[in-house]
Amino acid sequence: MATMTLEQLVAQLRAAHGDALAAVVLYGSAARGDTHGTHSDRNVLVVVREFVSERLGPVAAVTRSWSEGGDPALLTLTVAEWMSSVDVFAIEHADVQQHHRLLYSAAGFALFAGVPAGGDMRRQLEYEAMALLLRLRAALLGSGRDGKQATAVLTGSVGSVLALFRAAVRLGGAEPFGDSDALCKQVAAASGVDVTPFLLVVAHRRTGVGLTAKSAPGVLEQYHRGVQQFVAWVDALPTSV
Repeated sequence: MATMTLEQLVAQLRAAHGDALAAVVLYGSAARGDTHGTHSDRNVLVVVREFVSERLGPVAAVTRSWSEGGDPALLTLTVAEWMSSVDVFAIEHADVQQHHRLLYSAAGFALFAGVPAGGDMRRQLEYEAMALLLRLRAALLGSGRDGKQATAVLTGSVGSVLALFRAAVRLGGAEPFGDSDALCKQVAAASGVDVTPFLLVVAHRRTGVGLTAKSAPGVLEQYHRGVQQFVAWVDALPTSV
């Protein structure tokens, strides 16, 4: 199936949602310009004034077409949910605010107008970093030495790792770099975490080479150890940070 362009997506969303569509926003690495080769990084936030029941069928058709083209699922929130979710999704809101491209905005709608100050980013960071560590540990223990499974775990989780790295840099009062390699080195300088395995996975996701069936299980072990170090560092941060 042909990949849908962003222009086609916006046009179809406008037709499907009608006047309920408030904004369509590209965020994530594609908005930062940090692309990863053939890997799809076109994360799109859709903000609607309300869900209109008679339009759910057309909206679902657009959503399926977008995902079937290989793109991440559309993140759809109502205006009220977008404004109120900053307290529980402080990391995501900060990421969108720092790097985004407004693809469509309804007349009179401003994406960040009225959004309250960010929530407890440190608490969310601790929770999500520990949850990621436990998922990686389960994968490490469950996959054994299977190179294909290890590669899938590594490439599937590195986006989450980078999001946590950006949050940690923000907590330290700095602006996270948009480039993934530079971001990893920024975190290494602040925390002492060995980011070598993260750089390997970022390079593999960008070029499609670097990890092999033979090397991936060992990289996963190092990667797990790096996340473990990161969790311990975050846990030791002063609560005033």
